[in-house]
Amino acid sequence: MKKNSSGQKIAIFAFIGILVFFGVFIGITMTQGGGTSDTKDGNNQNSYDQAMEMAEAEKKLENMLSDVKRQKETPQKASVTDDEMLSEKDELPEISKYPLSVTGKGGINVEIFSSPEKAGTGMDGWLNEAAESFNEQNYTIGGKTISVSIRSVSSGLAYDYIRTDKYVPDAITPSNEFWGSMLNSSGVKTQLIEKKLCGNVAGILFSKTKYKEMIDKYGAINMKVISQTTANGELLMGYTNPFVSSTGLNFLVNTLYTYDADNILSEKAADGFRNFQLNVPLVSYNTLQMRKAADSGTLDAMVMEYQQYSNDAALKNSYVFTPFGVRHDSPLYSVGVLSSEKTEVLKKFAQFCLSEEQQRAAAECGFNSNEKYVSEIPSDIKGDILIQAQKLYKENKNSGKKIMAVFVADISGSMNGEPLNSLKTSLINSMQNKYISQDNYIGLISYANRVHENLPIAKFDLNQQAYFKGAVQSLSANGQTATYDALLVAIDMIHKAMKENPDEDIKPMIFLLSDGEQNVGYSLNEIESLITAFEVPVYTIGYNANIEALKKVSEINEAATINAESDDITYQLKNLFNSEM
Repeated sequence: MKKNSSGQKIAIFAFIGILVFFGVFIGITMTQGGGTSDTKDGNNQNSYDQAMEMAEAEKKLENMLSDVKRQKETPQKASVTDDEMLSEKDELPEISKYPLSVTGKGGINVEIFSSPEKAGTGMDGWLNEAAESFNEQNYTIGGKTISVSIRSVSSGLAYDYIRTDKYVPDAITPSNEFWGSMLNSSGVKTQLIEKKLCGNVAGILFSKTKYKEMIDKYGAINMKVISQTTANGELLMGYTNPFVSSTGLNFLVNTLYTYDADNILSEKAADGFRNFQLNVPLVSYNTLQMRKAADSGTLDAMVMEYQQYSNDAALKNSYVFTPFGVRHDSPLYSVGVLSSEKTEVLKKFAQFCLSEEQQRAAAECGFNSNEKYVSEIPSDIKGDILIQAQKLYKENKNSGKKIMAVFVADISGSMNGEPLNSLKTSLINSMQNKYISQDNYIGLISYANRVHENLPIAKFDLNQQAYFKGAVQSLSANGQTATYDALLVAIDMIHKAMKENPDEDIKPMIFLLSDGEQNVGYSLNEIESLITAFEVPVYTIGYNANIEALKKVSEINEAATINAESDDITYQLKNLFNSEM
């Protein structure tokens, strides 16, 4: 009996062993190579791999931080008042930062603000060449020679100069008519001298692969299809800051119009826009940032004017242009109350620009194509509605996501004096609620030879604002430049703070303000993999710096680089925050 019982037990154990063996074998087989049993198992494997990668990144970060000289500072509060906040007028740089590209010397001279695509150099210099030629004619009015001066200023910036009365030219030719409407609604008197100096349109550039895919599926591409496919996650769409860019503002208005053609400010339009924004990977500070993202494959499509597209062989080879929105025909407006003589000069200059010779020159520069294109939306939308649309964008662009940002301030010896004073002014001014919402999370570190943790990350309520202001005011400059040590500390702060707020939908970012490259501590090559692993975009603001070094940092996670001088850093930061925060 005992022998039989013992034999039965052995048989049972052997059978169980065989089952376990086959179970393990099947499990191993199903998880090797591509052999996942279903999508859920594949997702679990991906999550496992990502967790392992993050664990390795966390360990590497911890090891590298052990060699970083860092110290925690005791935050001191400062009184938060509006006294030190700059007015919108004072935020703007002096006009000397944007010198005249053409200087008229006639007895009656008219100064014109022009958007850069026609008042630059080379293929972007059509209006400058037209102005030079006009001035050479020595036309007269009442026995006095007449002339025009041209100043290249982006449409959004020109609008800000004029409406704040910081600097008011005699006339303005923005890219489209929206800015003229907005000036009128801001209390500035304008008169439309000419509706179209040269033809141009805004458009969306699709990668050729994505364009074919969408045509095959939808038959045609319009703003409704673009909005729908972006909201559904089928299209990765990027556009430019609508506070600065004519094309960006045009795209914003068109998107809102798609959701509610009767009222672009309605809750229906706002709700549609929020859903749209959930799947927009990038609202770029400038066109360069957008193009870098497209080149890396982050974007399937991006906005751009046709004139710029037509003059770039690389873009034409890789992208298909589809026009959208109101036309960008460079209207010409007088500003304020001009004398009859100056008004006559503007009219005569507009006629000169419309001459056959000048229009032929404009066409050679990429203008006057797509002349049959007609906008789906009206170009005469009231300015106050456009201004409210910008505010709607500001309030809804993050679609409920909170921003968690650490400011990283260079306080090395070379920042002493005006650079550091400008940095302090710009950071304190940025505390205004219209730039940084109280719902966001903000921290501050500074660095020279060592890294100073001036202010832990916390919600930017009035209490945190008081500590932030006190920390900024206490900054002083001395020592070398441990830039990448400071970035490691900032990444560590953000990563830990996000873990402490697991239920919040958070978008992390770092703002690095520096005037030079690292000369002590870790190098960029040593920390680049960590910046990539933690996926924190690093926006760099350079003070007369080696801007190429800063670009390398920003391009890792497709952030923007600003080449700012002390006299315009406040305005530059304001626009950056409008597009990102």
